[in-house]
Amino acid sequence: MGTARAYVDDLSVSRVRGTPLADEPGIGALTIPGYLREVCTRYEGREALVLHHRDGHIERWSYQQLWERSVDVAKALIASGAGKDSRIGILMTNRPEYLSALFGTALAGGVSVALSTFSTPSELEHLVAASGISTLLFEDAVLKTDFAAMLLQLEPGIAEAAPGGLQSTKFPFLRHRVRLAGLTGSADIARPADEAFGSCEAWDTFIARGASVPEQVVAARAAKVCPADTGGLFFSSGTTSLPKGIFHAQQAFAIQWWRWPRVMAVREPARAWTGNGFFWSGNVSMIVGVALSTGGAVILQPLFDAEAALHLIERERITFMSGRPHQWARLQAVPGYDTADLSSLRYVTRNELLLDHPTVHIDWQLPMSFGTTETMTINTSYDADTSVEEYAGSCGVPLPGNLLKIIDPQTRALVPVGERGEICIKGPTLMQSYLGKTVEETFDDEGYFCTGDGGYVDAQGRLYWEGRLNDIIKTGGANVSPEEVDAAIASYPGVKRVQTVGVPHDTLSEMVVSCVVAIDGAALDEAAIIAHLKATLASYKIPRRVLFFEESEFAWSCPVVSWFRRGEGDLNLPPGPAKKRTSMCRLAWRHPCRHTVPAVSSSRLLLSQLSLQSPEKCSHILCFPQIEKNCHDLKLSPRGFVVADALVEAVFDISKVRHQTLDQRRCVQQPGETHAARVEQDMSQQFARIERASAAVGKLVYE
Repeated sequence: MGTARAYVDDLSVSRVRGTPLADEPGIGALTIPGYLREVCTRYEGREALVLHHRDGHIERWSYQQLWERSVDVAKALIASGAGKDSRIGILMTNRPEYLSALFGTALAGGVSVALSTFSTPSELEHLVAASGISTLLFEDAVLKTDFAAMLLQLEPGIAEAAPGGLQSTKFPFLRHRVRLAGLTGSADIARPADEAFGSCEAWDTFIARGASVPEQVVAARAAKVCPADTGGLFFSSGTTSLPKGIFHAQQAFAIQWWRWPRVMAVREPARAWTGNGFFWSGNVSMIVGVALSTGGAVILQPLFDAEAALHLIERERITFMSGRPHQWARLQAVPGYDTADLSSLRYVTRNELLLDHPTVHIDWQLPMSFGTTETMTINTSYDADTSVEEYAGSCGVPLPGNLLKIIDPQTRALVPVGERGEICIKGPTLMQSYLGKTVEETFDDEGYFCTGDGGYVDAQGRLYWEGRLNDIIKTGGANVSPEEVDAAIASYPGVKRVQTVGVPHDTLSEMVVSCVVAIDGAALDEAAIIAHLKATLASYKIPRRVLFFEESEFAWSCPVVSWFRRGEGDLNLPPGPAKKRTSMCRLAWRHPCRHTVPAVSSSRLLLSQLSLQSPEKCSHILCFPQIEKNCHDLKLSPRGFVVADALVEAVFDISKVRHQTLDQRRCVQQPGETHAARVEQDMSQQFARIERASAAVGKLVYE
């Protein structure tokens, strides 16, 4: 199959357009109901979904059964009062009911809302309230998280209300709650009697309610669904304390489902697996598309478990696996891995760690692509079988129907081809909007989404992505993408987690430093890792230091961001107790306020190991998780502190200033007061509050 083409009409400006969407091969119906009808008609009797239960039972659905059970969900939703664009929350692990709920919601004319099974009580409260869901389809327990009890705690009125009769001021749109027995719930979770669930219905009771709804009504509703209608709402964790809601059109789901097999060069029925949740757009997009668009099967695993995954590969003859190197490392650690039969594997993302297995013979490589949650995954790419010469180290070209431009981040003007700037994109899979934001707040004047990612395009329209604009490490005048270094280190045996940051340096501006967590029992050596990197990375990208951390000291939930003040204006933040000022590296350790001391000790450890800064050059350790968003929104460049997110939870709980951040107060100016002065005053007040709260718990906010 030939590679995609793109057009650059004028080399004086970085504006690239993909080929017309109408010319893309393999594209079928452009709605979720249309997609489901098409694949289920085409592959009716084939196996579509497989789930191995803990008790040994194996559940298998054919395409016909997937259709029928999706219709059952649609009928139950209609009987429960769901109408056009009703928002239906799905809080489940990867199981057959997740997909029947997603498809059934669309057949009923509704909008599916993907909710993370990693949610804490406060996060779930925000997701349910902000999304405005009218029905919540949820798994009652996931591992040790009891979602049934959590919901009762968040809204005690649930216990008293009849099914469908919830009247809540906290969740004013929520009427129905439907629970499924958890597939992974801990045996320690005690299940209350059914009456304790109040307005919550069992799944079977919910499905039975739809028995009286004629299938013709479902068909009529599905026929009225248009490609431009809203298809789903995803939440993406950003740099702020609350997730961003992202609305996607029906056609965004369908287009990506149809195109994944072509981009991945999968030309036979795929048996596709992932251990990552469907509430992330990339997983539900790629796995459903690769499997169902080829007439293959989705091999479901509710949560990643290395031993169970190894069993599934052998038993179900999995051909396509989507995961990350640390998951492949955990596979390698399973007893019996070396003698397992993995010969069925043909397509494995980031597969370097598996290539040494005696039965793995893969000559396929994951195509380099660029995409975001806002574009429902991939936006630029070539096909996986494109030659290395044509790829030329790029992320491919805009996929059919997509447009791309590169602008100067400061002036917002187009830059010439080959010049670096901010990547801006639009096309048929671009989000409709952010939840709670207007179109004007979401897109620029030409309708482009400005990604905050940096890169450039060449004369062939190929995109070269260089990382987040505020992530790129400037060392010796060159740009280094932390993600590129991370990917290279992640392929080294024994590495479990890695994060590369830039640290201030007198002559280089920044030096590249990589922080690594080893797999349990692995003995890693700094010199050996650096030697390994020299074979794959340019010399200026090689970390000057590789530091090792324990799991408890490292971070999980969002990328570490390192950045420096680059001279874009000035703001004198109020001095800390040491009365010292300096521009400093910011290390945002990724624990979302779960562990208090380790993240702080890690930031100190990094600085002390490198012997980079004396105490007087590091006068502020500021515990303030909103600071990055505040400064981004205000277009300010914070200076003189290291943000240590991990200490914030205890400080804010006591100080009661969690909801008094600058972001929410909007820095209201007084008559005659300059904006900068108002910002400084508000910052001073926040510093004072945090200091008082910190003193109350005997912890130091400043050094």
